[in-house]
Amino acid sequence: MTGLMYHRILLKLGGEALAGPGGFGIDPTQAEILAEKIKAVHDLGVQVAIVIGAGNLWRGSQGLAHGMERTTADHMGMLATVMNALALQDALERAGVVTRVQTAIEMKAIAEPYIRGRAVRHLEKGRVVILGAGTGNPYFTTDTAGALRAMEIDAEVLIKATKVDGVYDGDPRVDPHAKKYDKLTYIEAVNKRLKVMDSTAITLCMDNDLPIIVLNLWQEGALLRAVEGEQVGTLIYG
Repeated sequence: MTGLMYHRILLKLGGEALAGPGGFGIDPTQAEILAEKIKAVHDLGVQVAIVIGAGNLWRGSQGLAHGMERTTADHMGMLATVMNALALQDALERAGVVTRVQTAIEMKAIAEPYIRGRAVRHLEKGRVVILGAGTGNPYFTTDTAGALRAMEIDAEVLIKATKVDGVYDGDPRVDPHAKKYDKLTYIEAVNKRLKVMDSTAITLCMDNDLPIIVLNLWQEGALLRAVEGEQVGTLIYG
């Protein structure tokens, strides 16, 4: 594990990381590509915990637009994250990485209930742990779940994996003059309303001095370089 800046990480993935070209559903090929990227970091000796969203399967905002109860919409999203967790677990296991899924909402037939001590023990034994069902509570995003779980398992960094190579002051896919930030403070990220993560997640990281790295997961070697301490993407810190 020499040469590593971070030895235990919380990797926050959007559900879209598992989606096919249309941005929806679960694409087995995409899951395999994602698993290989995680495996490369895991093989360095990094302890990896993962929180994954559900945007590829369900967006609660669509339900709310039709008058759906917020709690119902959020619970549906939590269940969708478990589907994603199982798909990613399968891909990782087939790649030779021992993986456990734990869920904040108990469903013992398919996953372990989330127990902090057990999750940490899995990590210490070299297993990847995927933490599904968010926090188990409505009104909290998977960004907040990622921040919370990172704190609970004593992760050294929260890595927010996206399709953009960091945080910009605009949308670089639309505005060619958008400026990229190499570093930001937590307060700047909140005050500038950069939509990196929701404010609850960033504030939780700020209160507990947990650095956040926002990077492009699909950029070759980006995740590897980040855990080795290279300047990759955008670092958000105190």
